[in-house]
Amino acid sequence: MLVLVLVSCTPESAQTSPDFASAGFRPGFAPNAEVIATVDGDTVRLRFASGDEVVRLLGVDTPETVDPNRAAQCYGAEASAFVAELLPPGTQVLVTRDLQARDKFGRLLGYIYRAADGTFVNIELLRQGYADTLSIEPNTTFRSQFAQAKRQAAATRSGLWGICDGPDQPLDR
Repeated sequence: MLVLVLVSCTPESAQTSPDFASAGFRPGFAPNAEVIATVDGDTVRLRFASGDEVVRLLGVDTPETVDPNRAAQCYGAEASAFVAELLPPGTQVLVTRDLQARDKFGRLLGYIYRAADGTFVNIELLRQGYADTLSIEPNTTFRSQFAQAKRQAAATRSGLWGICDGPDQPLDR
């Protein structure tokens, strides 16, 4: 019998992310945040009991749409729309983190699971072809699972792999 215990936490007290996918994770956990808004395909604003946070999804990189220093990239608008559809305002989520809590911009780094059905948002972006992998030490808990999801999307030419011939392509393709 598998028993999975989840502890509600604030962004700073979150511990290393449990591997829900291999642990037989099922929906019904206690969420620890609510979606306020989507920033882009790999960044969302969430409300925790301790306050609002900008959360950068770990392990994924979607095409740029809002970076003032870079041109919009192919499939960026689609990636942003997909995340907005997965996580509309008010959606209850569980956010877990890896070893490093924040990036150099002060954003909380996290893995996001939708409470209603257990969807692991980070890996869903890869499976559907909306993102490439982005593996930055020490936050690599799901590196192999993410790489496999990316390989499958690329092999089937899903999303940006079919439309843009891969990531980091300019919008004018």
